[in-house]
Amino acid sequence: MTSIDLNADLGEGFGRWRLTDDERLLSVVTSANVACGFHAGDAATMRRVCGLAAERGVRIGAQVSYRDLAGFGRRAMDVPPAELAAEVAYQIGALEVFARAAGARVAYVKPHGALYNRVVRDEEQAGAVVDGVLLADATLPVLGLPGSRLLELAGKAGLPVVTEAFADRAYTDEGTLVPRRQEGAVVTDPASVVARSVDLARSGEVTALSGRRIGVRARSLCLHGDTPGAVELARRVRDGLEASGVRVEAFA
Repeated sequence: MTSIDLNADLGEGFGRWRLTDDERLLSVVTSANVACGFHAGDAATMRRVCGLAAERGVRIGAQVSYRDLAGFGRRAMDVPPAELAAEVAYQIGALEVFARAAGARVAYVKPHGALYNRVVRDEEQAGAVVDGVLLADATLPVLGLPGSRLLELAGKAGLPVVTEAFADRAYTDEGTLVPRRQEGAVVTDPASVVARSVDLARSGEVTALSGRRIGVRARSLCLHGDTPGAVELARRVRDGLEASGVRVEAFA
């Protein structure tokens, strides 16, 4: 039977503000990308989300990013490789404290926002992320875009690599994500998101923004938790996958 993991970005609040409905999303997803304080999240939020995830058997992932709280980690930044590696390890270590306190462990690492997009092609920044993961825990899987420099370098360094796809984001013909500033970059129709999810899981293909069919082999499917109606959409995606014979389970 075909199987796929469902991951979502969680813990993306700060202080009194909460961006994601963590508790309800954790009843749907199998892996939680938890913000580690650099683009969102704080100590109390990390502890709360790790506790909820552990209770539900959801795998905890460290979502590392540039130090950009004001820009939600979506602004391009140039960080020296040694500094970036240290900051990646720092974020993983911070989350690990709370994961262990909840009786779990950090199970994987995924970059966020501008860093995620940067390490698709930038070898220096990708190498710095890999170095940071190795510094924190040389056994941690790295979750990222198929064909990215990040996954290539992580694999060469001996780290497990896991590919992911996005049902609610448009793709270029090269298999990369269409920039958010471009029209049509985000797929908003729920029925289309569900259909694309099933297509990705069962065929390993998706229709790019141009209309061309492209291959996107992925072990995990990302559901964005910061969009309106995210919980309901996530539930529809999971129901659609299971109805089509796809088993939903964590990769880690």
